[in-house]
Amino acid sequence: MDQVNIKINGVSYEVPADATILEAARYAGIDIPTLCYLKDINQIGACRMCMVEVKGARSLVAACVYPVNEGMEVFTNSPKVQESRRMTLELLLSVHDKKCLSCERSGNCEFQKLCNDMGIEEENRFEGAVPAGKKDFSTQYLERNNAKCVLCRRCVAACQNQHVSVIGANNRGFDTEIGCAFEKPLGDVACVACGQCIVSCPTGALTEKDNTQEVIDAINDPSKIVIVQTAPAVRAALGEEFGLPIGTNVEGKMVAALRRLGFDKVFDTDFGADMTIMEEASEFIHRVKNGGVLPMITSCSPGWVKFCEHYYPDLVDNLSTCKSPQNMTGALVKTWYAQKEGIDPRDIVSVSVMPCTAKKFEIRRDDENAAGLPDVDISITTRELARLIKKAQLNFDRLPEEKFDDAMGVSTGAAVIFGATGGVMEAALRTAADLLTGESQDSIEYTEIRGTEGFKEAVYNVAGMDVKVAVVSGLSNADKLLQKVRAGEADYQFIEVMCCPGGCVNGGGQPIQSSNNHSFYDIKKLRAQALYDQDKNMPLRKSHLNPVLQKCYEEFLGEPGSHKAHEILHTSYVKRGY
Repeated sequence: MDQVNIKINGVSYEVPADATILEAARYAGIDIPTLCYLKDINQIGACRMCMVEVKGARSLVAACVYPVNEGMEVFTNSPKVQESRRMTLELLLSVHDKKCLSCERSGNCEFQKLCNDMGIEEENRFEGAVPAGKKDFSTQYLERNNAKCVLCRRCVAACQNQHVSVIGANNRGFDTEIGCAFEKPLGDVACVACGQCIVSCPTGALTEKDNTQEVIDAINDPSKIVIVQTAPAVRAALGEEFGLPIGTNVEGKMVAALRRLGFDKVFDTDFGADMTIMEEASEFIHRVKNGGVLPMITSCSPGWVKFCEHYYPDLVDNLSTCKSPQNMTGALVKTWYAQKEGIDPRDIVSVSVMPCTAKKFEIRRDDENAAGLPDVDISITTRELARLIKKAQLNFDRLPEEKFDDAMGVSTGAAVIFGATGGVMEAALRTAADLLTGESQDSIEYTEIRGTEGFKEAVYNVAGMDVKVAVVSGLSNADKLLQKVRAGEADYQFIEVMCCPGGCVNGGGQPIQSSNNHSFYDIKKLRAQALYDQDKNMPLRKSHLNPVLQKCYEEFLGEPGSHKAHEILHTSYVKRGY
């Protein structure tokens, strides 16, 4: 890579020739503050927080978009720069809802941190009027409070990056605010509930719809048996809420925390993931052998399913009819488990902890009620679980390592990797290869479909048949692939789609990391590696080897793809359009 020589604050550095001043400063260990910048998503120089002096330039320049050149001299901390940043923060603060103590992002708000770092007080020289700020509570999964918005447009860029683009800047000047076209509420547009806008927001303007009080009320109701399940990606990220390094697997402490919160049973959504593989592999084999609709596309990601229903309704029949692991686990809790334990399903409150805001939408879908009741009653995010733990004053670091309850706590490595893009496909292929050949195919490695890249493809020979597969994450990548499928230009038999870039580890319900951390760490990769490490060390790594799953089929479901399995574990979709 070509290098150039520059000076930053009088010190000489050699930096990549294609770097911006912001990137060059970070190479040099200097943080230039930003609000609108988010690596690979939003680089527009709009907030003007990153202004710096460049020798010879007539005015301050935005470091996040200004390229370096040979011999450049930059000043990141001069009085002129400091005054510019103070003025920007004071102007923003003068029109900001300053109820910081009650804000869910307090302590993890980039705007709050910048004000603290710069010594900006609530009362400053500008007497702005806080606009009323539209609040949007129209969805089951997300809330917007524009009085806390700093108009950085990171949420808009994230929505565009997902190829959904249902939000943007409305009005002009002082009246500018983020919203949907024609002032429609979010619940009336083709939002897919992915929550990428939330994890991109630097303030508390966007949050998931908080359901923690419902969980607390259920736990405190002596007439209810409250059963919780946790998705694989949660264990790879929850620790970040308690200061642990990104990618720390905290499964044992998480289980211990859930018990101490008062849940009656703590189950692993990985069990439902193993069940998903059995049903999905069976469905795939049936489609291949009987001329069914191909390519078959996975249905584990509710944001992706909603995207397909809105934007590609003609491809809905390509979706696997399998419920997601969340709802398979919930369905079996209120049928098989309730029957075994002699519990009236109406007395069960089924709670899920998910890395995903779209799961809040999924639990309210039609045809997700195997026992005549919702499969899952309450779905909370990783962030909401952290709030519950903090509210209960549990010292997370000092909790012991505990195991899931056995009834639905036994799972395999194949289920663990569901949380990473490519994991569902690899898990399905591990089982399909064994079932079709009748013997263990441990020699097959699926490295081609691993990694956090947005698009991967491979061909595997399974029982003498070449199976061409594709794996995509992020809806912009899904859109490109689906256009080829629609045009008949994609000859895949099996496709995995994950709504969020990198898969569930990067879901809209995961801990929010600052733009600085997005610049320095590959967050998706670190979280995914925690799951692959767990998979590698597990005694069982293929879903069909799960002994509790085998027992469930023997005594309750019959066999994968049976009529009873379809009634309980499969669902249907809606051609929504937009």
